[in-house]
Amino acid sequence: MERIIVAKAKRLLAGHQWVFSNELAQSPARFAPGQLVELYDNKDNFLGTGYVNPRSLISVRVLTRERGEIDAEFFRKRMLAAAGFRERFFVKGANAFRLIFSESDRLPGLIVDKYNDVLSVQMLTAGMEAMKETVLESLDSLFSPRAIVLRNDSRMRTLEGLPLHKEVVKGELEPLPVIEEEGVMFEVDPLGGQKTGFFLDQRENRAALRDLVRGGEGLDLFSYAGGWGVHLAYAGAHNVTCVDESEKALSMAQRNAQLNGLAGKMEFMKTDVFDFLKERVKEGEGNKNEKYDFIVLDPPAFVKSGKKLKEAIKAYTLLNGMCMRLLKPGGLLATSSCSWHLGQQDFLDMLRDAAHKQAAGRKINLLELRFQGRDHPVLLAMPETGYLKCAFLVVS
Repeated sequence: MERIIVAKAKRLLAGHQWVFSNELAQSPARFAPGQLVELYDNKDNFLGTGYVNPRSLISVRVLTRERGEIDAEFFRKRMLAAAGFRERFFVKGANAFRLIFSESDRLPGLIVDKYNDVLSVQMLTAGMEAMKETVLESLDSLFSPRAIVLRNDSRMRTLEGLPLHKEVVKGELEPLPVIEEEGVMFEVDPLGGQKTGFFLDQRENRAALRDLVRGGEGLDLFSYAGGWGVHLAYAGAHNVTCVDESEKALSMAQRNAQLNGLAGKMEFMKTDVFDFLKERVKEGEGNKNEKYDFIVLDPPAFVKSGKKLKEAIKAYTLLNGMCMRLLKPGGLLATSSCSWHLGQQDFLDMLRDAAHKQAAGRKINLLELRFQGRDHPVLLAMPETGYLKCAFLVVS
């Protein structure tokens, strides 16, 4: 295995798993994308083994700090460790969770979500793509899923110089897997749905909000398959309106409402969320704006890069401000950001700004600040692995 010298190893020694191009002693251009390399410092001390990609700003991603082969047994041990972590710390008996979370499970570039008896897999990097067959064979032999879906259609692959595609590589998806969350059932489409099929990272937050809602009328904005809305209707909300601009997403939400016998308590509106909120705020001008007992605002990642942060904060501020205005006194706002570039302090500052600029005169308390679920563990040495912020606000 070839060597590569890390000239600036401080972050790596502190536990980070990425090595950027400007931290290397030489250009990585001579290496093939995905090639395994051994890392050394300037004093010839072994630092670990990883894979390299000269096309990426992240030149090397570390697989292990110990000497050894990167083979089927290596993946087997890593996968069993990841499964053991979920078994110990996640919901007992859960049939849906993130089984492998990339760097947090020391398998950088690999995402695996379990949806009942189906595995949905993302290989985001050239290094993981190069080991695809070993990865898939290891997953199959360890977990024996009915089907395995490759969701290699993430934009991250483009940055790695990889093609986008998705396919079923084992078994059949009919019938679609049905998962369970705290007594609520959801049908998941691992091939045609967003991301890997469902947003598992909000599971614990959905359950926490459900405990706070008793009756009332509310909104599930950017609802996708109705993950939040179905939970809230199940908790006893009188009416929940799911708003999304995707007809396919709303169709999934309707099926999930029917699956739980909640179709009569839910409405579905295909429209742009910004336009929807502006119209609702406009309707209340000159009168009382307060319309809803609770609102869930779970938008997609607006910040794709640091350069877009200012623009994204403006959008988040507008959305949250309008939601604050539309809540009845004592109403709940569950608002989230899944953009890593928008840090926790920026998120809170944005909420304060939204309250000041658009909901002046209203008292707003932060009830809870929550994060991604335990099946999406945060590696302490890598802030990049902690991306989800979720605030529960009470608006009076």
